[in-house]
Amino acid sequence: MTVQPSTQTIRFLRRGQPVTLRNVPPQRTLLEVLREDLACTGTKEGCGEGDCGACTVVLGERDAAGQLQLRAINSCIRLAHSVDGLALWTVEDLVADPLIGVAPGQLHPVQQALVQAHASQCGFCTPGFVMSLFALYERSAPGQRLTREQAQQALSGNLCRCTGYRPILEAATEMAALPAVRLDRAAVCEGLRQISPQAAEDGAYLQPLGLEQLLRLRERYPQAQVVAGCTDVGLWVTKGHQEFAQVLDLSRVAELRRVRTLGSVMRIGAAVTLQEAYDALCQSWPQLEPFAARFAGLPVRNSGTLGGNVANGSPIGDSMPLLIALGARVVLASVRGERQMPVEDFYTGYRKNKLASDELLAYVDVPLPPAAPGQWLRAYKISKRYDDDISALCLAFALRLQGDRVAEISIGVGGVAATPVRARKTEAALRDQPWSRQTLEQAIKTLREEFEPISDMRASAAYRRQVLGNLLERLWLQTQGHDAINLESVQPGALA
Repeated sequence: MTVQPSTQTIRFLRRGQPVTLRNVPPQRTLLEVLREDLACTGTKEGCGEGDCGACTVVLGERDAAGQLQLRAINSCIRLAHSVDGLALWTVEDLVADPLIGVAPGQLHPVQQALVQAHASQCGFCTPGFVMSLFALYERSAPGQRLTREQAQQALSGNLCRCTGYRPILEAATEMAALPAVRLDRAAVCEGLRQISPQAAEDGAYLQPLGLEQLLRLRERYPQAQVVAGCTDVGLWVTKGHQEFAQVLDLSRVAELRRVRTLGSVMRIGAAVTLQEAYDALCQSWPQLEPFAARFAGLPVRNSGTLGGNVANGSPIGDSMPLLIALGARVVLASVRGERQMPVEDFYTGYRKNKLASDELLAYVDVPLPPAAPGQWLRAYKISKRYDDDISALCLAFALRLQGDRVAEISIGVGGVAATPVRARKTEAALRDQPWSRQTLEQAIKTLREEFEPISDMRASAAYRRQVLGNLLERLWLQTQGHDAINLESVQPGALA
C-alpha cells in the first residue's frame, strides 16, 4: 500500500511553546519524530515494543475539570499524531523548560537524586527512569517522602539492563528531600488552551472529539485503522512494519473517556486508559489491586485503553478473563444504533470479533458487586516475570457461596484457546454443589480437560493444564482462610 503524506499539522506544547510539525505520515511514531526530526536523542530506543521503558516521555493534558494531568508513556509505540494538542516533556526538558524553573547550571531534583545515589550506571535506560520518576514527582505533594513501594509501582515499566535497581529506588525515595522544583501547571494549561485541536472530517489521521462525529467517520471510512492508545497497533508498526493509509483515533472522544455508574452497572468508555479503568474497578473490588498492578507496566497502562484491549481480543490479554468472570458486556455502536453482548460472545476466532465494518466498541458495562454475603472475586496471572510481562495463563473467578454450597460461579480463562473463553463445563460441575474437597477435585479434573491449550514460548500445554487446576485449588484454599499462598502475600522484609 502506498501511504500518502498527511497534510495535517501536529501541534504540541514543549518548553512552554507550541511545536508545529507538518506532513507527518500517520504511522510515524513519536519516538521517530523526537529522535530524527527534533534531535531529542536523550530518549532512547530499546525494545521498540513498550517493554523496557528506555523511550519513556511524559505527556500532559487538561482533564474534564481543567486540571493538568501528567502521564509517563512509551514513545516507541505511540503514534506521533496522537500528541496533537498535548504537552510533552523529554529528559532534556527538565533543565530547559522555563515552566519547570530549574536554576541555570542545576539539575532537576529527580536527576540530582539519581546522581547522588550513583544510579545512572551504563546510562542507556536512565532517561526513561528519569521521566517515570518526574511524573511521580509531579503527582506527589511537595516534600512528600515516597516509599519504595510507590517507586516500584511508578517504575514498573522501566527495565535496568545493568540489574542495578537498588540505587534507582533509593534515589526515588530521596528526591523529595532536595530543594523543591515544581512545574507551573497554570501556565501549561493556558498553553494547552491556545493549541486546542480542532476535529477534522478528512485527512490521513482522523481524531474526532465527539461520539457522533466518530461514528460518522467510521461509516465513511470503514478501511481506516482504528487506534486508541496504540499499545497493540504500535507493535504492528514497529515489529510488523505495517503502514496505514488512514487512521481513526478515538482517544479524544469525550463520551468514551468517562467511567459512569448507570444503575447497577459501571460503564467504562472505550477510550478510558487501562490505568483509569483498573482504578475504577479496584474501587469496587479492592482485592483486584495486585492483579491490576501486573497488567504490563505503568507507561503501557497510561496509554492503552480497556476498549482497545477488549477489541483486540488477544487470547493472552489479561482484561478479558476478568471481565468474563464479572459478567461484563460490550456495547457496540454505529450510526445505526447500539447493540450489546457478553464479552465471551464477542469473539469469533483468533483476534476476530463480531464488529460490523461501520461499528466500534464504545463501552464495556460491568455489573457492580451485589451486597449479598459470600462473594469471592479472584484473578490470577501466571507469567515468567512478575512485573511487566505477558501472561502464559490468566484465570478469574467470581464465586458466591451460600452456606457451604456454590450458589453462583463464573470463570474467565485466557491462554488456553484462540480467544478468551468462559469455563462453562467447570461452572456446571461446581454450581449447586457443596464447596468441599471432593467437589473441588472433580472440578479440577473438569477444568483441566475442558480446553486444549497449545505449547509455545511462554508455557507448554501440560504446564497450562496443571496450573489451571492449581489455581482453582488456590481459590478454594483462600476461601478456607489460607491467604499466604502466593507472591502477593510475601513481604521481602520478612525474608531477611
